[in-house]
Amino acid sequence: MGCVSTTAAVHGRRVLGIIPSAFTEKNLIGKTCRKELKVATMHERLLKMMEFGDAFIALPGGFDTLKELFQIVSWAQLNIHQKPIGVLNVNGFFDDLLSFLDHVVKQKFITQST
Repeated sequence: MGCVSTTAAVHGRRVLGIIPSAFTEKNLIGKTCRKELKVATMHERLLKMMEFGDAFIALPGGFDTLKELFQIVSWAQLNIHQKPIGVLNVNGFFDDLLSFLDHVVKQKFITQST
């Protein structure tokens, strides 16, 4: 994520890093954003992303990436927001997840439009 935020900032885009205190306490962040907003919790981070973000793009990541992706998709399904959502499927990283979601559609737990 640092590479993406740095590249965006270098090319004149506004970048806001929303950093939960758990990340700073464990020194899990690098200085990649010109502007940072520190928040107490991961949930508060997601709320601030919703407030300040124009769109949501999931990059390859772990559990929290998936949690945030599905939370944002759920909020869109509930019409809490209408912001674009996407995944950056680098080297097929999300292929199995996308196949699983196709399966969930076939099982009629979600619709294709979701």
